[in-house]
Amino acid sequence: MINKTIYSIYHKGSRTMFYSSLFFPKKIRNDVFVCYAFVRRADDLVDKLPQNKEGFYWFKHKYEQAKQGITTGDIVIDSFVDMERRKRFDSSWTEAFLNSMEMDLTKKTYETVQELLNYVYGAAEVMGLYMANILEINKEAYTYARYLGRSLQCINALRDIAEDIKLGRSYIPVEDLKEFGLKNLEYQYVKQHPEQFTNLIETHITRFCYWLETAEKGYHFVPKRYLISIKTVMDMYQWTAEQILKNPFIIYEWKIKPWVTHILSTFIVNLIDPSTKNKRNLQCIYEPSALPQIVRSL
Repeated sequence: MINKTIYSIYHKGSRTMFYSSLFFPKKIRNDVFVCYAFVRRADDLVDKLPQNKEGFYWFKHKYEQAKQGITTGDIVIDSFVDMERRKRFDSSWTEAFLNSMEMDLTKKTYETVQELLNYVYGAAEVMGLYMANILEINKEAYTYARYLGRSLQCINALRDIAEDIKLGRSYIPVEDLKEFGLKNLEYQYVKQHPEQFTNLIETHITRFCYWLETAEKGYHFVPKRYLISIKTVMDMYQWTAEQILKNPFIIYEWKIKPWVTHILSTFIVNLIDPSTKNKRNLQCIYEPSALPQIVRSL
């Protein structure tokens, strides 16, 4: 039985993740809920406006206590640490995750793609590693799991540009802005430079395509009954990318999220045809070979 607090945090968090994970076997589903609740709690603390710096460090302190065998009384933290021990997570994963969340308290911009990817490892790639471990997938798939998390973060960074501006930060590297002759991503500014902004968006979606295509090479490691849920999540992120590609300025109008009916119908399609064949309509603007070497090699 999933704890009500953990269930509520997950349900209020990612619509796509929540409904896609409902179809995992009960034992797996419980661990996924616990994992997501822990990550969401930390993320919410640093994403508040104003940010809850004290709350984050309290959360981090309680996690360290739980790691030492102390029952903290926080169901989210205690449940996660119990699972962390049971599933034998690499301790460096959560350390990297918390370090990235701590960066959100102070770091506002990233100069290069490489610098951003150092943050993305803890903020998103670690989630891929958590999931691979929970699903008991061969460690040979861990590299692909990281790419899966990275591709999700790529779309989140685009979808949340307007929201991040309110927090005074950006996950679009400064070197990318310079490449397209942009000084910032404020709406009033980019609407005066629509071509440059569109080119920037297209380049990031191309990165998403490449990173996702790399991640998909690891799908054969995933048991069929688990792959259906994973593919449903990725289909929803591809749909989000499509909406942004059609109208890049939509990100300033509303936060793009698929309807529940869309998620469920996509799950059914994947259930009927669980092949790993790429079904998306999304087309990369550029060939992967046109991307900077740093993007293709990491």
